[in-house]
Amino acid sequence: MPVFLIHHRHDPGECGAAFAAFKGHESPLRRRGTLATCRFGGHDIWWLVEAPGAPEALALLPFFVARRATATRVGPVDIP
Repeated sequence: MPVFLIHHRHDPGECGAAFAAFKGHESPLRRRGTLATCRFGGHDIWWLVEAPGAPEALALLPFFVARRATATRVGPVDIP
């Protein structure tokens, strides 16, 4: 299954809305840890997910979050 890195960015005043949006959206991303910068002055969140394509990866997010997100296919690489 392809792997995607989802990147979401919101404004400083939208942190509460971004997190609350998940309460009304069934998703395997709920109640799962991820990486975010909100506590440190940034307002970005990243998820690493498996999905058939970018649209399906973004569908894991509630609309409020998904419309401010990108899904980029990623994979392992060896750095020489």
